Amino acid sequence: MSHEIMSSLSAGLLVVGLDGEVRILNPAGRRLLNVPEEAPRDDYRQMIGEPALSQVIDECLTTRGTIVRRTIRLPETRDGASHLGVTVSPLFGDAAELHGAICLFTDLTAVHELEVRLRLKEGLATLGELTAGIAHEFRNGLATIHGYSKLMDLNALPYAYRAYVEGIRSEVQSLTEIVTNFLNFARPAQLTLTRVDLRTVCERAADELRGDVQSLGGEIAIRGEFSTVDGDEVLLRQAFSNLLRNAVEACASRARSTPTVVVSSDLDSAHNMSVVTVDDNGPGIPPEARDRVFRPFFTSKRSGTGLGLALVQKIVVFHNGRISVGSSPLGGARLQISLPIADGPLAVSTTV
Repeated sequence: MSHEIMSSLSAGLLVVGLDGEVRILNPAGRRLLNVPEEAPRDDYRQMIGEPALSQVIDECLTTRGTIVRRTIRLPETRDGASHLGVTVSPLFGDAAELHGAICLFTDLTAVHELEVRLRLKEGLATLGELTAGIAHEFRNGLATIHGYSKLMDLNALPYAYRAYVEGIRSEVQSLTEIVTNFLNFARPAQLTLTRVDLRTVCERAADELRGDVQSLGGEIAIRGEFSTVDGDEVLLRQAFSNLLRNAVEACASRARSTPTVVVSSDLDSAHNMSVVTVDDNGPGIPPEARDRVFRPFFTSKRSGTGLGLALVQKIVVFHNGRISVGSSPLGGARLQISLPIADGPLAVSTTV
């Protein structure tokens, strides 16, 4: 009966002795920690391979005290759970002698990701409220400057001054475009939800850039199994267009390189998510910059506004998805979008 109970637990159960031997590791625990059945059991530190979890167990054995609901973060390089909720209790015998520790742990990855999405939504909403009015006033002022500069007759000015007026017009136009883009980013997202075929969205986004890529001798490939999601087709196409445009521009900036962009899709049945990955063979994104690429106005391009990826993240987050950045097997950047697969009744139009 006890074996059936341990096997039926959805949480991981790990029991270790004072000598470090693993006495019990139930199936859920093996799955969460990616521990094979044939793994040696003589040292739990080597067996589970997670220093953060081992440290919590060591602390319990050292202090002989219970550790309740501690959250630990697992390395991003591993598959599966990224955050665990851990409770560790000392295991005492009849004579109050310490025999080992009992560790219960659950997968908090979904909870953590939900908290991240909620914080992002709140942050984006606050950012929009605080800056939309200021940006609107800037745009009005720029429109006035641009209007007065247009009233100046270049032919009536001395030749040496014409370049100054043209420079004013050009800079005002550039600033106006930046402010307009920021207002579009800060504006509340108006979502009109329908059933959207992600393959169709990606194909249309690729078609917009395929001509430019082919003129450089490169290609955009669409591969894999795509699903249907509940989403705003216009906004999703804008998000994937921005991703592909960034990838193409990154490839083009790499000297003597033929642009290659691959859009691939897989279905994560365990989490009911559609995972779409965009890989390129450009220069990639340095690890130290990956935490900042989704911030407004962060850009490594000379002519970039720094709002492209920020807008992509906003669209993805308000579709209850997530986006991550990493290294591509092609040598460049990999951006991965996960969106919930359509399930149940169709959602209605909403404003967020």
